[in-house]
Amino acid sequence: MKKLKKIVIAGLCGLQMIFALGISRAKAQEVMETGGKPMPDAWIDQATGHKVVRLVRRPGTTNASFYFNNYCFVPRKGDAGDLMVFYGSVADKSMGNQLFTVNLKTLETRQLTNHAHIAGEMVCPKTNDVYYQSGDSVFAVNAISGKNKFIYAFDPAFKGRVGTVNADGTYLACVKATGEQEREILKQYPEKSQYFQRIWTAHIEHTLYTLNIKTGELKEIHRENEWTNHLLFSPVDPDILSYCHEGPWEKNDRIWNIDIKTGRNTLMHVRTIPNEIAGHEFFGIGGQHEWFDLQKPKGKTFFLAAFDMKTGKEDRMYEMERNEWSIHFNVTKDEKTFCGDGGDPGQVAKAPDGEWIYLFKPEGDRFKSEKLVKMNHHQYHLEPNVHFSPDEKWIIFRANFEGEEQVYAVEIAKH
Repeated sequence: MKKLKKIVIAGLCGLQMIFALGISRAKAQEVMETGGKPMPDAWIDQATGHKVVRLVRRPGTTNASFYFNNYCFVPRKGDAGDLMVFYGSVADKSMGNQLFTVNLKTLETRQLTNHAHIAGEMVCPKTNDVYYQSGDSVFAVNAISGKNKFIYAFDPAFKGRVGTVNADGTYLACVKATGEQEREILKQYPEKSQYFQRIWTAHIEHTLYTLNIKTGELKEIHRENEWTNHLLFSPVDPDILSYCHEGPWEKNDRIWNIDIKTGRNTLMHVRTIPNEIAGHEFFGIGGQHEWFDLQKPKGKTFFLAAFDMKTGKEDRMYEMERNEWSIHFNVTKDEKTFCGDGGDPGQVAKAPDGEWIYLFKPEGDRFKSEKLVKMNHHQYHLEPNVHFSPDEKWIIFRANFEGEEQVYAVEIAKH
């Protein structure tokens, strides 16, 4: 065993894989500043004392974990190892990124898709299916078997794109903008700073649809002259779809939930003071709450707040310091521990020292934070998008502190 540990510390990937997320207790290679140069497969962040590992080890490629509120895991029983779905580059650049899994126990990766220019971050843990779209066609691939199947083809004139799968794997949801105006704005003004205000000001008609996965029925459920975006089904209630009114948060009634069966549409947060903002909404894994970034007013005081999904009332609100504000947050199953991905001084909080991966614990009505990874070499135009691993011992994030986009994990415990 002593000899094996030496091999692991030396950084040989093949043997290091057996000491992956859930079971590794081997020492990292050395204490180092994180980033600014090529990093080993594992190291101790010298600023925090926490172990960081490169989770996806595909030489010569770039890799990206999912957006923070899109569930990306396929839990497995016994010793098989949980899977995480991610995007990665392939040798044929004309194909665009493809979907892969990484086994969180062995770090083995497997390519799931081979369609041109796919999109979609939709994992259904109940069925182990991952949904994605290539052109006008929607597919599913089983994350365990690797078997792909065709689901649906949109009429080319429809120009729809699916965005989320519901809890029992029976429906997908998509949104469609009427006409060509939104696409023309995006074509003419490709940068977010250019198109964001323009699309919101245009008040283009958008329509929400559900797609029955079994029957292929496409059904309109809601229509409005607002920039409808950020579709996300509840992880436990197959009928509840969250969406937002995109645009300037301080001018929008942003967070909405709609019952796809009854059509009941509910504004989840009502502004209480001028310039108040609420957004970057996400469900806890257990579905008890829908959480959101709340600032009262924008850029002044910072909270993470939540609606109780049973009562529809806001019943949680934790305040944090300016430097602790994060672009995105996430939460454990019991909703007692949180994480955040920090932000650079150019973000809304204008934090002078906010470039960290954070762990948060509520103390009364405030967060107490712990810094896990120093992110001063990370360029925040790439959002880290933190996730708790299924065993909740690691926080998974994407970063470019080595110069290119890769997927990492930081261990919450210190050894």
